[in-house]
Amino acid sequence: MKLSFFKSLTLVLVICLSTTSFAQDFQGKAYYQTKTTIDMSQFGGGGQQPSPEQMKRIQERMKSFLEKQYTLVFNREESIYKEEEKLEAQGGRGGFGGFTSSLTSGPKYKNIKSKEILIDQEFFGKQFLIKDDLNPIEWVMGKESKQIGQYMVFKATATVPDTSFDISSFRRPNGGEDNKEEEKQERTVDVVAWYTLQVPVNQGPDNYWGLPGLILEVNAGDTTILCTKIVMNSKDKDNIDKPAKGDVVTQEEYTKITTQKMEEMRSNWRGRGRGRRN
Repeated sequence: MKLSFFKSLTLVLVICLSTTSFAQDFQGKAYYQTKTTIDMSQFGGGGQQPSPEQMKRIQERMKSFLEKQYTLVFNREESIYKEEEKLEAQGGRGGFGGFTSSLTSGPKYKNIKSKEILIDQEFFGKQFLIKDDLNPIEWVMGKESKQIGQYMVFKATATVPDTSFDISSFRRPNGGEDNKEEEKQERTVDVVAWYTLQVPVNQGPDNYWGLPGLILEVNAGDTTILCTKIVMNSKDKDNIDKPAKGDVVTQEEYTKITTQKMEEMRSNWRGRGRGRRN
């Protein structure tokens, strides 16, 4: 009886201490790696498919765009999600490297109390500040669970608007004429997320949030986001600063701007292709 009582008392004390810890001002930092796969055959032009050697070169040049490392600094109300800085190879900003860097989001700030999202975004040399509402995600809670490192995670699914740039739309001549009606329709993506109750915050990487624990893994379309490390209440705290520079636009307005620019570049590419055939 006494042993059982002391075990129960210990459990209650642990729960109380954990709740008190999270009720106080705290900060966490989660490290994520992302990987996106694409259909390399989409880069064929005029009915011709790239050779294996050409595909390999394209993949190598796109690796830095398709595989990235991010950090998410968070507390109960705010978070900032940004790519880890790394040294670029000489000339990496030019040519294809410059093109892909124009498609990469800058720091992404979310405030789940004020329902605000801010994204620092540079696009072909122009600075934008995407400011929009943090829309709720209609998660469907699953019963499946698994282990990610030392954390027990649970499954949730949702269908959300796909705001990522469709790299396959930037193709060589004749690559997209038949898809214009599809491009006009809003794209959506099915999401599978895994969250842990061991870190009881509604935060997550990228645009994802709203589950009863930190989201450690996301599978959305061709992209996987996986948490590799979590540091809680470090002595050296990071600032969670709101992005503030750039022309203010909504996500919808920004998507229209980038889509128009991509269509312009694609038309110019087709024109050069016709000129070479003549």
